[in-house]
Amino acid sequence: MDARQVEIGVFAVLLGAMLVLGFAAARWRRPPSLHSLEEWGVGGRAFGNWVTWFLLGGSMYTAYTYIAVPALVYGVGAAGFFAVPFAIMTAPMAYLISTRTWSVSHAHGFVTSAEFTRARFGSRGLAALVAVTGIVATMPYIAVQLVALQAVMKTLGVTGEWPLTVAVLVASFCTFRSGLRAPALLSIAKDVLLLWLVLAIVLLVAMSGGWSAAFRGSGERFTADVSPASGLLLPEGGWLGYLTLVLGSALAIFAYPHALTGILAARDRATVQRNAAALPVYCLALGLVAMLGFFAIGQGVRPVGGDLNTVVPQLFHEVFPAWCAGIAYAAVGVAALIPAAVMSIAAANLFTRSIYREYLRPGASPREEARVSRWVSLLAKFGALVFILLLDPQFSIEFQLIGGVIVLQTVPAVVLGLWTNWFHRWALAAGLLGGLATGLFLLYLVPQRAPDGRIVKAHFGGSNLPLSQLGLDSRSAVYTGLIALAVNLVIVVAATLLLRALRVPAGVDATHPADYHADATTTGPTSTAPRHSDSLLDGPSRPRVGAHAAR
Repeated sequence: MDARQVEIGVFAVLLGAMLVLGFAAARWRRPPSLHSLEEWGVGGRAFGNWVTWFLLGGSMYTAYTYIAVPALVYGVGAAGFFAVPFAIMTAPMAYLISTRTWSVSHAHGFVTSAEFTRARFGSRGLAALVAVTGIVATMPYIAVQLVALQAVMKTLGVTGEWPLTVAVLVASFCTFRSGLRAPALLSIAKDVLLLWLVLAIVLLVAMSGGWSAAFRGSGERFTADVSPASGLLLPEGGWLGYLTLVLGSALAIFAYPHALTGILAARDRATVQRNAAALPVYCLALGLVAMLGFFAIGQGVRPVGGDLNTVVPQLFHEVFPAWCAGIAYAAVGVAALIPAAVMSIAAANLFTRSIYREYLRPGASPREEARVSRWVSLLAKFGALVFILLLDPQFSIEFQLIGGVIVLQTVPAVVLGLWTNWFHRWALAAGLLGGLATGLFLLYLVPQRAPDGRIVKAHFGGSNLPLSQLGLDSRSAVYTGLIALAVNLVIVVAATLLLRALRVPAGVDATHPADYHADATTTGPTSTAPRHSDSLLDGPSRPRVGAHAAR
């Protein structure tokens, strides 16, 4: 066999083995029944330290990390590193936000952020708005994963849309059968592959002249580049766009539905805290992988057909032995399918709990809820394909950033609501709609430019708005999501003050202060003794003294 056949063979065998493992996950620590959202959608809320660690890493450090970020660094240089400080910022935020989210959700049996919003602000209409917004925002994020898988196949020379469609279908049926257990189990295998990949990259760089050679080659290329936005350092005025991207992305990540899904699968509050404290470990890998963009420039790698998303797979093809490249392709492929599965589960749970049960079938049984979520999770991945067809940004990372613009508008209700119920429900709804309208309008104003600065598309060209588009004499740009969120918050605060002055009744808050510190042993409306489905890895749980106390 030639090198290409070896690459394809290793990739196909490993990916096939992963998919078989996904199907087998339905029997992994199998509960009496998977026919409820508690079991199918959040794994029975029973994952311990190790399984939660792998699941959170698998769902939050995605193909976005391994394909989109290096592609952006390859294309524009320093600006692509915004993902590293963004990831670092999320660690302390995760510790604060995820523990309160887990506790209140455990106390009331929530499986979605929209359910929390309904209980906190007493409005099922607001909950439906949050649910729809979360579903729509998830579609472009799933699209990033599918684009990454498509890039691997394109590098392998497998053309057409059918391979991607087949892979998505098979992965979808894994999720359909096994629920959250499939991506949880696959995340363990994925991190083994990625650990091997990171070690291989370190050895490769060391044997190829080190990072100094990579930076030297990148500096020469960016010096000759006609694009004013590229370089080893941020361009003039580039700090504002960089800073707003970091801040906006950090705020958005906790509003995404799939982030909540991974958190709620943890068996207790301490598990969430330990994993949040350990998340910075992944930031080391992210920084290393981001620099692959510079390394690819130094190695003279050229993307397949000009598609920058193929830079990393093509790098593997050119510098790794064939068998090694096949393993690397499999690692990236699994890193795309796992988060796509978790995201589709999260979107399905939102639809089932806050739209289907609230408006279409109020008396739906747990079995019916699970069945509806299964089918909606299948549809979610194909909804992501619509974004790939309708939008054609220069970098695939823009899919995630556009999704961030949308999901940021739920922050006042979903994130700030964890600390205060002062906002009026109608004000939150008005702010959300106003922020969405502002965000979409600003996205419409963003042009797409060619490397030489020419405008090749007048509208929907990205997520960073040049201030010159607003009539300002500035070379800076700003992340549209933050502008939209600022408009959202102004509307929320002003409308709340007005509605309270007019004595318009606010919704009844169904949560209590103690709910935000509840633990696995705390008695709640739906609390039960947790079934620790991960005892194979974590060992049997041990009773803890004072487990109900706030940590």
